[in-house]
Amino acid sequence: MQIQISSGHNIKIHEALATEISSVVEDALSRYSDHISRVEVHLSDENSDKKVGHDAIRCMLEARLEGRQPIAVTHQAPTVDQAVDGAADKLTRLIESTLERQLDQKRHRTDPPPPGQKLQDE
Repeated sequence: MQIQISSGHNIKIHEALATEISSVVEDALSRYSDHISRVEVHLSDENSDKKVGHDAIRCMLEARLEGRQPIAVTHQAPTVDQAVDGAADKLTRLIESTLERQLDQKRHRTDPPPPGQKLQDE
């Protein structure tokens, strides 16, 4: 799973922060890493021009799942760490539900098995 990190001009991503963000994302999504080719992390400061307000840091995570359209979530929080943690939690739940839905659809298929494949009762 490849992780790409970018930010708006008001958030400086230094090496230690990039490593920390990558670690949080990898840990949160490790269960599904076989299904994910890439995760894009984009951080921005929504109130950079005002310098006031809560939940100013926005983290958008976009995951590319094999054979599917990309899925994305956002989370806003007062700090970069909190924004990344919140977005990673949301993305984990979204991937879990997406893959579970896909598995349920396969379980409930009514079409016959492909030629040469035995039925489960045989």
